[in-house]
Amino acid sequence: MAPRSDKSPGKPPDKPPSETPGRPPNETPDELPDRAEIVEKADEYLHDTSLSLEEYESLSRSISELTPIIRTDSSYFVLGSYGREEIRRLQLVKDRLNRRPNSYAFLMVDVRGEWQNGVLKFRVLADFTDHIVGVVEHDRSGFLVEQGLFVAEESYFEKTHVLKREYEDESPYSWMQESVFSLLDRENRLYAWNGEDALAQETENIP
Repeated sequence: MAPRSDKSPGKPPDKPPSETPGRPPNETPDELPDRAEIVEKADEYLHDTSLSLEEYESLSRSISELTPIIRTDSSYFVLGSYGREEIRRLQLVKDRLNRRPNSYAFLMVDVRGEWQNGVLKFRVLADFTDHIVGVVEHDRSGFLVEQGLFVAEESYFEKTHVLKREYEDESPYSWMQESVFSLLDRENRLYAWNGEDALAQETENIP
């Protein structure tokens, strides 16, 4: 996790880190970022591509969308495919996680705002959430991009949990996906399911 831009070395924090059990100290910020911090992230994640004035203002207005993510004890960024059947299961996982006290689970589409770039939106949300939860059913869809990002970025990988659908007669996953599953399995953060009842049950095993 990149250090907050408003805290220079040697300067004490404005207040002590939160001791709430759901959010260990220094793991995720407990305050909304300011404009300067979001612009720094945009510069980093978009490889120094300059933001237009319109994009800058849109990004600034989107900061408020982070409020429920930061101000709950445990936040869950639920990722997966948005096909008709698949999104129903994403909603199931989100609903289960939202039943937990003082927790907030959300899909990418729930955070509307005026984001101009999907990669930037994903990375800012991933930076500020406590847990990334992937629901994987096959090797099709844009979710493959997110899978690559949360493996390449150590800070994302450390808080990622994946619910992997299993099939009796086939394995519709690529070699690269299977490699990701192996990494997560070694960390006990891979959960297998083969029906919606099992999916709901395995969701309960996510911290």
